[in-house]
Amino acid sequence: MARLQDLYMLGVTAPVVALKKPYYFREILEQMDYAGPGSFSITLLVALFIGMALSLQTSAELTSIGFNMYTGKIVGLSVIREIGPVAIALGFAGRVGSGMTSELASMTIEHQIDVIRVFGVSVTKKLVAPRIIGSIIMLPLLTVIGDFVAIIGGYFIAVFTFHQSGPLYWSQIKEMITLENFVTGAVKPFAFGYIIAVISCYMGLSAHGGAKGLRLATTHAVVFSIVAIIVIDFILGRVLLLIFRSA
Repeated sequence: MARLQDLYMLGVTAPVVALKKPYYFREILEQMDYAGPGSFSITLLVALFIGMALSLQTSAELTSIGFNMYTGKIVGLSVIREIGPVAIALGFAGRVGSGMTSELASMTIEHQIDVIRVFGVSVTKKLVAPRIIGSIIMLPLLTVIGDFVAIIGGYFIAVFTFHQSGPLYWSQIKEMITLENFVTGAVKPFAFGYIIAVISCYMGLSAHGGAKGLRLATTHAVVFSIVAIIVIDFILGRVLLLIFRSA
């Protein structure tokens, strides 16, 4: 219970102190570079094959019942609302989140964090806030790129494997890009980026016990981030559904 309280306090405190001077722009840019360009290749790979696999299964089933003209709509809806944000966030947690945790855990175990505190520098502001900012900026951008790549992957499977109409596929994609779908797909990456960074930083700063402690901290950060992503995805999906359905 105490660990949950500490995690909550870190998540609340970091965004607040980030708004106060001094501003560590260099650290923020470093974290953005690590979280964004460093994750670009894995995002493209994951998104491409997700779109292709989804289109493959969808096209096969819809073709058998004569509704293959809806492949684009189903692929686009699934990718933008659910599969794209969640899959890319999981990959982000595995690469960026684990990296954040191992770096901070190493600094904690080697007492570098204590040295920073001795000099009167806020660890939350200098180390945690830049990682949160970098994550909530770069994960949504990666998600947008990943969604687009997944839809293109779905297009190639639908058109070149199942010989569906390309213009029809894109017209279906265009039709399902509504305000509800756009907002749903856009809100989730911000929440995922925030929670991944908070959990990863907390696990890193609370690490202890040498190499074994570093391993446990990294493992716990990834596992808890994955669970949090799935839970938050459901909660946000439910809340946004209620909002748009009642509007």
